[in-house]
Amino acid sequence: MKIKVIMPIISDVFLEETKKEFDLYGTANTEFGVCSLDYGPASIESEYDEALSVPNLLEKAKEAEEEGYDGIISDCFGDPGVKPAREILDIPVVGPCEAGMLFASSLAKSFSVVSVLPNVVPMIENISKTLGVHGNLASTRYINIPVLEVHEKERLKEALFEEMVKAIEQDGAHAIVLGCTGFLGVAAELQERLREKGYEVPVIDPAFAATKMLEGLIEMGVKQSRLTYMTPPSKQRVKM
Repeated sequence: MKIKVIMPIISDVFLEETKKEFDLYGTANTEFGVCSLDYGPASIESEYDEALSVPNLLEKAKEAEEEGYDGIISDCFGDPGVKPAREILDIPVVGPCEAGMLFASSLAKSFSVVSVLPNVVPMIENISKTLGVHGNLASTRYINIPVLEVHEKERLKEALFEEMVKAIEQDGAHAIVLGCTGFLGVAAELQERLREKGYEVPVIDPAFAATKMLEGLIEMGVKQSRLTYMTPPSKQRVKM
C-alpha cells in the first residue's frame, strides 16, 4: 500500500526525520511519500496557523490520490484539513490526534495529552469533544517549547517526562498521548521511564497511531462514510 504523509507546514526541519520514522512505523509492504507545503505557516500553534495550512494541504491530498496513493495522513496533532479532505477524496484520511485519542481510550479509562504551547490546548480539547472522548480526557498539558524547537531532544524529553508525571499524579491520567507529531522517536523511552518510576501506562505516539489506523482501514477496504462526509455541492469556487 502507498500512504501519503503531508506535513502541513512550509518548514522542512522535520522532513528527513519524519521520513525515517514513518518507515519504521509501517509494515514491510507500506510505501510512504512525505512532503511539506508550498505555502502556509512555518508551524501550527494556533487556529490561525491551521487555517493557513488547509488550502495547500487539500491540493497536496488531491494530487496524492491522483498519483495512486491509498490513504492520507495529515501530519499535525491539530488534524488540519482532515474533515474537508474526507469530503473530496475517495481514499481514507486520518489525523494523528483522532488516532492517538482513540488508541488511548481503548487502553485506559482516562488519558492526558502533553503538547507544545498553551495556544493549542483549546484546539486539542475541541477535537476530543468532536470525537466523543472528552469525558476520557483527564487534562491537556504543555511543555512551553515551540514546535520548531522540539528537535532539541534532551530538553524535550525532560520537559515531557515532567508533565507526564504531573498528569498521572495530579490529573488522574492512566495513559499519555504525545500532543505533537514533532515529538519524534521519544515515546518508547518515556514509557520506559514512567515504568521505572512505578507507572505502567501506555505512551501513544500520534503519528505511529495514525499509521496503524490508516493501514488497517486500507487493508479492510473501507473509507469515510459519504453519509457523514458528503461530496461538496457543485458551485463556483475561486482559488488563489
